[in-house]
Amino acid sequence: MKLNRYAAGIEYFGKNYKGWQTQKSTSETIQFKIDGALSKIADSEIKSICAGRTDSGVNALSQVIHFESDKKRSLKAWMEGCNSVLPDDIRFIWIKKVPETFHARFSAFKRTYKYFVLNAQNTSVFYKNKTVHIKDKIDIEIMRDSSKYLIGEKDFTSFRSSGCQSKSPMREIYEINISKRKNLICFEISANAFLLNMVRIIVGTLLEFGIEEKSPLLMKTIVDGRDRNLSGKTISAYGLYFIGPEYPSEFKINKPPLKYQILPT
Repeated sequence: MKLNRYAAGIEYFGKNYKGWQTQKSTSETIQFKIDGALSKIADSEIKSICAGRTDSGVNALSQVIHFESDKKRSLKAWMEGCNSVLPDDIRFIWIKKVPETFHARFSAFKRTYKYFVLNAQNTSVFYKNKTVHIKDKIDIEIMRDSSKYLIGEKDFTSFRSSGCQSKSPMREIYEINISKRKNLICFEISANAFLLNMVRIIVGTLLEFGIEEKSPLLMKTIVDGRDRNLSGKTISAYGLYFIGPEYPSEFKINKPPLKYQILPT
């Protein structure tokens, strides 16, 4: 029978999982849960492919996957069936048929992450495990000026973890926006793709600049140095959200929720 290709949007809260990718050592990954749900509804094994593999503890607002099946199921049956067997911190939010030319990973031309920091003396139950809490005074303008040296196509060796398996450290960052609303700081980073822990290392480095009031020009030295020891720490995954990928208009995939903000503030 002919295989139909489907694309789907997934949201998840990553605290209880060891990242997206299926692993031999654990069943607590997002992909394991997703593939298990799809396989149950299809009565046959299904393996999904995602737009961007998220690390342990990272959240997603609109992860996009594709999968194939020859089983006749309505879109409603796929989505409601999968959601009925998934844990309550993982959800399908949409599903549609797509042409064979669509690939969740390779068709995406842009990916966006947001990172949230609660910058206040006291923490809040509303933000527990959803943000990183920092009491220190943080200079937003220094971070903005420093981030300018990260824009463009560059060798991001200084911002990749040692376990990164990517063949090339070259990535292109399109934009970095840093905003503050009351006590909540939001880092928004868009690029063609990301290296292992790249966003968390960039945010950790920018926060060091903002807290220690380092010269923004030092960021250029870090990039040019191509040495992980030059950049800041890999900050916690709790504040990181994969907002989602973007695709050419021909595939008619909705853009990710770029205006997403954690509330209350």
